[in-house]
Amino acid sequence: MILVNENYSKLQSSYLFSEIARRVKAYQAAHPDQRVIRLGIGDVTQPLPPACIAALHKAVDEMADPATFRGYGPEQGYDFLREAIAAHDYRARSAAIEADEIFVSDGAKCDTGNIQEIFSQKLRIAVPDPVYPVYVDTNVMAGRTGKFRGGRYGKLTYLPCTAENGYVPDLPAEPADLIYLCFPNNPTGATATREQLARWVNYAREQKALILFDAAYEAFIRDPAIPHSIYEIEGARDVAIEFRSFSKTAGFTGTRCAFAVVPKSCVGYTRMGAAVPLHPLWNRRHTTKFNGVAYPIQRAAEAVYSPEGQQQIAAINDYYLGNARLIRETVASLGYQLTGGVNGPYIWVQTGKDSWKFFDRLLEKAQVVTTPGAGFGSCGKGYIRISAFNSRENVEEALARIRKVM
Repeated sequence: MILVNENYSKLQSSYLFSEIARRVKAYQAAHPDQRVIRLGIGDVTQPLPPACIAALHKAVDEMADPATFRGYGPEQGYDFLREAIAAHDYRARSAAIEADEIFVSDGAKCDTGNIQEIFSQKLRIAVPDPVYPVYVDTNVMAGRTGKFRGGRYGKLTYLPCTAENGYVPDLPAEPADLIYLCFPNNPTGATATREQLARWVNYAREQKALILFDAAYEAFIRDPAIPHSIYEIEGARDVAIEFRSFSKTAGFTGTRCAFAVVPKSCVGYTRMGAAVPLHPLWNRRHTTKFNGVAYPIQRAAEAVYSPEGQQQIAAINDYYLGNARLIRETVASLGYQLTGGVNGPYIWVQTGKDSWKFFDRLLEKAQVVTTPGAGFGSCGKGYIRISAFNSRENVEEALARIRKVM
């Protein structure tokens, strides 16, 4: 008899973005004459930077020549990309990260979901609320979360992110072993100061805990006082794994390239208290279950770090931040409280109403897709997330429609 993983039955409804897609599809089927504008899922709309396209073409041509053809590449990523990442994203910010501590992958979603495999089933896990659903759902699948009651899983520690604490969670009142943090935050768009991150690093060092730091949106930070990496904080190398993505940085949502940083000094522990380096554990998992990102894609990602690439991605992300500014100004003028949209592409709007009903209202009355905050956790009830990822024309039209409805 083939038995299934019964932890899957503990997952709540369908995955958030799948449910959004289902509702939008149903609406479009019933109203084929209506043009829907999507300000929900965080998918980019601007083309890849020209520097990346040029590098991609050149690499594809190499694949057509026996002298330069590439077969299987290193699972951890090609040295040219890993070195570029280490130099530009870390050493340039005085963060002591080496190229061989970087693991290139096909997405930060995959990495943040898969990293839990190298840890014990008995961890005490802390997650922000609201939270990116992958952090929770992958631990549900692994059997770490207990049953779902009253809107939360019994074995998780939830860290409320509310207007009262500026949407930056406070340290947990009970001990935690594995802590998920995301800044700039998805879904709230909030950022953490150097002092706030230092408190988390100090907590992890004192508790022998580990921080999983999702920095997928760091390219949108414009405030020079806001850290781009947790490794800018002293001591973080020993207690944090960081995840980043070229999806939002450079529009690679359709071409897939990201990376995780696992410092060699970062450790976990056996039940007897012996320290175990996490770098070789992740290397083993990564090389066993992943065959590497395609060579042309890695060459395109390398081009992000060229002078032309840096200028081009800054211009593209400034374009999205311009959209965010318009959304902030319009929604605020309608009397709604909000956060985000300054150093990140998401605007978190307090509606004061059921978030799924508010989502349905905007879809049905304005033909605008947002993301209901309840899908991110209990503290997201009464909120919606609006994404700045679309064309300026579509954002302006969507806001005009929203004015009429809201």
